[in-house]
Amino acid sequence: MKKDWLTPEELAQQTGFSRQTINKWVKKEGWTTAPKPGVQGGKARMIFIDEQVKSFLKSTRHATEPTAHYRVNQSSLSALLVSSLQQLSTDEQEKLTALLLREGIQGILQRLGIRNV
Repeated sequence: MKKDWLTPEELAQQTGFSRQTINKWVKKEGWTTAPKPGVQGGKARMIFIDEQVKSFLKSTRHATEPTAHYRVNQSSLSALLVSSLQQLSTDEQEKLTALLLREGIQGILQRLGIRNV
């Protein structure tokens, strides 16, 4: 963080946490704040970004990033085609059927640039 003072909104945008979470931490952790210049009423605050704040944010960073396990299922071409066809609307299925009957697989492959006949 390059600035010494940030609003809760600015800190939220930089860290990916919500403004409400930042405000909760300000109170809970006792971070140093000051009134925001030019705003009356005393509610708008600026947070001093010191080592305490930086350290706390680093320690919580991993808590908000759940571990994700990705796995790619290797589907056969026929399973992929069947799955894709099932997702088409009835109208789309009819148009694809007509195209297959009219041009055959050779014509479709040629349209896709897969086979030059």
